[in-house]
Amino acid sequence: MPDDFILRAALAGVGLMLAAGPLGAFVIWRRMAYTGDATAHAAILGVALALATEMPIALGTAIVALAMALAVSALTGRGRAADTVLGVLAHSALALGLVAVSFLPSVRSDLSVWLFGDVLTVNARDVATIWAGSGAVLGLLAWRWGALLTATLSDELSQAAGFSPRRQQLVLTVAVALTVAVALKIVGALMTGAMLVIPAAAARSLARSPEAMALWAVLIGSLSVVGGLIASLRLDTPAGPSIVVVAATIFALTLPLARYR
Repeated sequence: MPDDFILRAALAGVGLMLAAGPLGAFVIWRRMAYTGDATAHAAILGVALALATEMPIALGTAIVALAMALAVSALTGRGRAADTVLGVLAHSALALGLVAVSFLPSVRSDLSVWLFGDVLTVNARDVATIWAGSGAVLGLLAWRWGALLTATLSDELSQAAGFSPRRQQLVLTVAVALTVAVALKIVGALMTGAMLVIPAAAARSLARSPEAMALWAVLIGSLSVVGGLIASLRLDTPAGPSIVVVAATIFALTLPLARYR
């Protein structure tokens, strides 16, 4: 039987993918990959805020990630180039977070944990937090699934159906922020975006419907978590990057399937 810390790590990773899988599908459909990266980078500033105020790390990262996502949405909605806004805000927030942490002399936390993740150190409380956060995101997506799909297809179609496109964008913004907050301990700020995009991109080659793509993304992400943990233990490699490498390998294996289909 695997050790307890391995079981906790696997439960944490699978719990994350319950939300990251379906959300990643929308991230791909709406071309929001860089939004996820920018929000994840800003989460480091949330870590600094949480350490400075002694609030829970997940709460601090959720607050800053949500503020970052809303800022990106507001600025791009005013006609500014999305890639420019994302580049400026993402790198500025990451740098500001790293500088802010340096001004906290009482902090002995290893910052690499938040940059690259350390899923092998999660405890039972972390697992419960991750599953609660993922459950909230999954419930939000399930509640607004039809409206989100309609808005993804066309803003005009969404308005004709009685849905507000900006409201659906806000729903996705909140979902991305919550997912980043729960993913930080598992794969870190630098690789959270990868777990949103890569499993969903691999699922696209296998699915024939939006719902199937979401389910495939959850399955592929969960397999990546388990495979990454096994590789990390056997090869003595960092767990978070190992998970992403396994996900990328699965994506590469699905490419021929996309061509045949």
